[in-house]
Amino acid sequence: METSARTGRPHVTARTAAVWAVLRRELDRQAARLGGRALTVLDVGGGTGGFAVPLAEAGHTVTVIDASPDALAALTRRASDAGVADRVRAVQGDGDALATLVEPAAADLILCHAVLEVVDDPARVASAIAAALRPGGAVSLLVASRAAAILGRAVNGHLRAAAALVTDPAGRAGPRDTLLRRFDAASATALLTAAGLTVEETHGVRVVADLLPATVLEDDPQAVLDLELELSSRPPFRDIASQLHLFARRS
Repeated sequence: METSARTGRPHVTARTAAVWAVLRRELDRQAARLGGRALTVLDVGGGTGGFAVPLAEAGHTVTVIDASPDALAALTRRASDAGVADRVRAVQGDGDALATLVEPAAADLILCHAVLEVVDDPARVASAIAAALRPGGAVSLLVASRAAAILGRAVNGHLRAAAALVTDPAGRAGPRDTLLRRFDAASATALLTAAGLTVEETHGVRVVADLLPATVLEDDPQAVLDLELELSSRPPFRDIASQLHLFARRS
């Protein structure tokens, strides 16, 4: 399991392993393509910096956009503690306003994790992401899975909510659902494709990690991590993960 050279804290857990595996490959690819130049990274909805700070520790400059001032304050403290405050910038703003918050064609890599489920207009946000990418740049998109939500409610006995998730066009369980929508691989791919991006990889995130008791996660975290990575790209396991991770590029 990888750790921060400065803090000793793990960067990778079973719940983030599939995402970090893709990001590591992209960082290596971009380093070769750009001659080792530090990347300009945009983290939309990046909160307290779980991805932003490790990326800054790797030498990249990261702008985090988030609606929560408390999360951004925690991000600033976290970056300072890690010694990378000069490479992390916090910007308060809503995902729906992304187009007004960033310069066009300015980012090499954009992270958009757990954002499209809650914005008013996901197509507009996807278009803003595409516009903010430099040619050859890429986006890491993480969205909630409709299939996982259906199965989760069904096995817990909430059959009406599960049925609603099946038939609702947006993948909601009813008016009290905290998310505005959920996705499957096809709908998420269509959204990015319509924005002019090409999806290169699709993985499941938290295929088994959310199903296991805490004792299993604590007793053998490496085995859980290895299993997550093994299942993340294999249908049908990929498709019933709690989240879907799509990696797409601007040509």
